[in-house]
Amino acid sequence: MDEDFLQNVGNPSTMNLHSQLQGMSAFVHSVETGSFTAAAARMGVSKSATGKSVARLEDRLGVRLLNRTTRSLSLTAEGQAYYQSCLKILDELNAAESLLASRMHSVSGTLRVNLPVSFGRLCAMPVLTTVAMRNPDLDLDISFTDRRVDLVEEGIDLVVRLGDPGDHVNLVGRSLATQRSVICAAPAYLERKGCPSSIEDIRHHDCLAFARDGRPLPWMISDQQGGQKALVVKPRHQISHGEALRDAAVNGLGLAYLSTWLAGEDIRRGRLVVVPVATITEDSPISVLWPRSRDLSPKVRVVVDALVSEFMPIPPWDQEIVRAEEIPATQ
Repeated sequence: MDEDFLQNVGNPSTMNLHSQLQGMSAFVHSVETGSFTAAAARMGVSKSATGKSVARLEDRLGVRLLNRTTRSLSLTAEGQAYYQSCLKILDELNAAESLLASRMHSVSGTLRVNLPVSFGRLCAMPVLTTVAMRNPDLDLDISFTDRRVDLVEEGIDLVVRLGDPGDHVNLVGRSLATQRSVICAAPAYLERKGCPSSIEDIRHHDCLAFARDGRPLPWMISDQQGGQKALVVKPRHQISHGEALRDAAVNGLGLAYLSTWLAGEDIRRGRLVVVPVATITEDSPISVLWPRSRDLSPKVRVVVDALVSEFMPIPPWDQEIVRAEEIPATQ
């Protein structure tokens, strides 16, 4: 069924092209938002118009694409197959239109961007500021949170994300860098408490841990086989803000496990010292993402290109920090 069904869908002689694309768009937005009401709000049309577009599409195809209840919509097996095909078709159309628009139109309009709190302020904002200054018709609406936002539901055009990029079905994006982390401390702390001589020795030191939802996160360290393992420390102090955690380490409060984008400047200036008991750990990706169903408009493209250019292939915060292989590991 799937092969014949999809071939029939792609045959322009079976339906009017305008109605087909209108129905596809209404169908995709309905799937992504979970209701005709939310889809209609996103598309700027009435709920009844959205529902009728999907119904006409189903009539033309001769199959039911969505199961409807009073509270929700869900895909049928045929709807799932058709949804995947629609995404590909709409992506191709969006790419073609965006390419044309990028050549014909200047960067303008409002771009809603979501950034992680500390990484966004320290690393992404300087890039966005430069982009905004170079494009006077571009307006930025920037929010900061370490919560994982839903781009489609919250109407966000672009997000920078630390860690697992997440939903690969509804999002597309680019890799910006790999987050690298080190165990470090202020010279004053190491003079007072001594430098750890092994991973096990760390347990006897004052440790600072980043806390999420009231729980300290483990430190990821590289083992002798090149793999990674979680070091569960018993922190003397736990802090739920990255920059505050770094400041506590700089002020001599204890050992900290910090990303190089956060601690790099202090390491370069000697305010923090890398503790040579483990290799630099590459612990998570850094990505820029946007909704699959939306056009990669000039305003989105110019920011994506600027971030990639700034952070790839080696991000600025890692360019002057000692390389991992230069730090001896003592396990």
